[in-house]
Amino acid sequence: MTKIWNLVVMEGKYFPQENSLSIKEAEAFFAEQTYTGVAEVDGVIVGLYILHPNNIGRCGHIANASYAVKTNQRGKHIGENLVMHSLEMAIESGFRIMQFNAVVANNKGAISLYKKLGFKELGTIPGGFKMDDGTFVDIIPFYLELS
Repeated sequence: MTKIWNLVVMEGKYFPQENSLSIKEAEAFFAEQTYTGVAEVDGVIVGLYILHPNNIGRCGHIANASYAVKTNQRGKHIGENLVMHSLEMAIESGFRIMQFNAVVANNKGAISLYKKLGFKELGTIPGGFKMDDGTFVDIIPFYLELS
């Protein structure tokens, strides 16, 4: 799990984090989430997600999630399965809304998937994401009301 997470962080294209996690940091990080899910193929972890509140108190009913899929496993609907499972777990955990704060505008696969699943765009934040190469790309927040 840690390797997959760190690979996405170090790609510098999708996650806001800039530093990888040590094994000890990752254990604590994954344990503190409301739920951490994994996708396996033939007993090997190929993807994961974290689910947690997007905010606290009066906004604590809004969930947030992040997804990471092994580079050589992308395009195989693993991400879609992770998102679908996270929505089920969000409902089970009592969340009413799933919100993604910073979907990078050039992440066409994620945007297509979120739209397919009924997520709504909240607008665009110009230059809201700093790429690994120092350039800035727009981000698009998305949300979905959960049943």
